[in-house]
Amino acid sequence: MKNTSKLFTIGLVASWYSTNIGVLLLNKYLLSNYGFKYPIFLTMCHMTACSLLSYIAIAWMKMVPMQTIRSRVQFFKISALSLVFCVSVVFGNISLRFLPVSFNQAVGATTPFFTAIFAYLMTLKREAWLTYLTLVPVVAGVIIASGGEPSFHLFGFIMCISATAARALKSVLQGILLSSEGEAEFHEPPPLHGAISCCISTSCNTYYGRKCGRYYPCPCQR
Repeated sequence: MKNTSKLFTIGLVASWYSTNIGVLLLNKYLLSNYGFKYPIFLTMCHMTACSLLSYIAIAWMKMVPMQTIRSRVQFFKISALSLVFCVSVVFGNISLRFLPVSFNQAVGATTPFFTAIFAYLMTLKREAWLTYLTLVPVVAGVIIASGGEPSFHLFGFIMCISATAARALKSVLQGILLSSEGEAEFHEPPPLHGAISCCISTSCNTYYGRKCGRYYPCPCQR
């Protein structure tokens, strides 16, 4: 029984790694090589697939109990989390159109740096000085890599940094949500499922708003 549980955990981690790498490479191929010019629509498809798979895991496979939103305050917290999550995915997809995957991932390595900053600003939680010191070489490495990257693109770099900061902010907000009083026993997938559902609406509204001419097109859609 214990070995089966270990194998199941290893399988989940391996699946998580492989699917993340697969999604990243496929997005890069669609947006850069294939010439697909709609990163927001691609994000909408991403959110829709995540929402459906989350529902299957919760409602059919019974991986965690189905839970409902308990209060309006909790709904607003999940909505804020979903908005930040959606922004991070959109900006990440946009950056892939202008930057190579290797450099995109190098910039993404600065996520702990932004997480430490947001954690201190929002929760006043201060890490050990050794933790901050270990982040300095990471940030310095990204700065050096940015100067020597032959395929460097300023707009793509700004989008990539914004996506990285948004992912860090999402982690901090998620930690606050799961540790709030009366919500500590809340499993992660149900609020994330609700967050993804909100993300679908956000992505759809943004995408169709652009198509209707209500928003200025970003450089990657010109």
